[in-house]
Amino acid sequence: MSWRSALREAREQQRYYKENKERFKAECKAARKAGKVPEDPGPPPNGFSLLPWLLMGMGAFSNIFQGRTPNPWVGGLGLLTFNSLYIYVAFRAFDKDKRRATSTRVALALMALVTCGLAIGYGGNWLLFFPLLGLAAGAVLRGPHLRTVGTAAAVLAGAVSCVRDGWTGLNIGYATWISTMVTAAILSLSEAVRELRAAREELARRAVEQERLRFSRDLHDLLGHTLSVIVVKSEAARRLARRDLEAALTQVTDIESVGRQALTEIREAVTGYREGCLSTELDRARSALIAAGIEPVVRRSGPPLAPETEALLGWVVREAVTNAVRHSGAARCEITVDGTTERVRLKVADNGDGTASTPSPPGIGGTGLKGLTERLAAAGGSLRAGPSPRGGFTVTAELPTESESAEWSADAVATAPRAT
Repeated sequence: MSWRSALREAREQQRYYKENKERFKAECKAARKAGKVPEDPGPPPNGFSLLPWLLMGMGAFSNIFQGRTPNPWVGGLGLLTFNSLYIYVAFRAFDKDKRRATSTRVALALMALVTCGLAIGYGGNWLLFFPLLGLAAGAVLRGPHLRTVGTAAAVLAGAVSCVRDGWTGLNIGYATWISTMVTAAILSLSEAVRELRAAREELARRAVEQERLRFSRDLHDLLGHTLSVIVVKSEAARRLARRDLEAALTQVTDIESVGRQALTEIREAVTGYREGCLSTELDRARSALIAAGIEPVVRRSGPPLAPETEALLGWVVREAVTNAVRHSGAARCEITVDGTTERVRLKVADNGDGTASTPSPPGIGGTGLKGLTERLAAAGGSLRAGPSPRGGFTVTAELPTESESAEWSADAVATAPRAT
């Protein structure tokens, strides 16, 4: 708390300011080259913005050198102590943790004692230390106790000033109150603006991440299923070409249709306007399973579903059937949709070797069954996938029906592959 430690902290703050200034200039230069000029937030606030107010003590300093101050060594020591405490408090006022620390409050209380002692002992220009005390108090105390402390400091300053200089000393009390409140208001507003700017940047960053995640999920689910169907139908067409040209041409026609539909879906995924349809996905799943030599069994019952529910269940059917065609080696695959007035349940089960799912590729988040699990959880549902006790692999999804789907969170809507 000595003047040396205060100067050392002031130098550290100055070095921190210079480093941030250079970084900010570099960012602005890079943004200009990219054709985008960022909003100028200004230099980060620090204690240097409060140091010029110490010039209010130049009158007392002048009195000491001109010999108009009794006991000049006492006055000089008091002036040095006050300035050291002021610098110490000023540089700690711009850090939340340091500002609320006990050492900062103790330094502020010592400033009040030194100010009262100098004002009572000398009066005159020494009374101007009270507004400086109010300024330091406003910089540190920006909470619910500000009004009480500011009023108490103003009353104390007014009382001491009136004792020394008569009723004109009330001006010192008013100046102390004003400096306390105005400093606290300006610094609080500046801090709030910077926090809002940081929150806005964080929200923008998260929005970009969400869009990237949506795009990654959509491309994985779209291309994985489509390419699997194209490969299966291509193999079927090659096998049929020598003995049944008509059937082979049918498979080629299906490949062309799947390719065209894939182009449409990719365009919709890129723009974010893709709607899912469970009935369409069930028809595609049946076609893909037949082409792969797997017997499809599709059962559907229950009331009509909300578009959001159909979209998510459609993605589950697409992913589960794609994995079954790729990895299961099954001869039969059952798809069951069973809905009630409250919830709907989708089950995709095959009789393969129990390995119809592969882990997501490393470095890619939110793809495959993992991504679907996150989507359904955000929508108030659940997804379970794993080997069946009787053999094969089973994927089970549950979601709320239309009555509950209206209460889905914004996160579920943002991550679902539908119009936003």
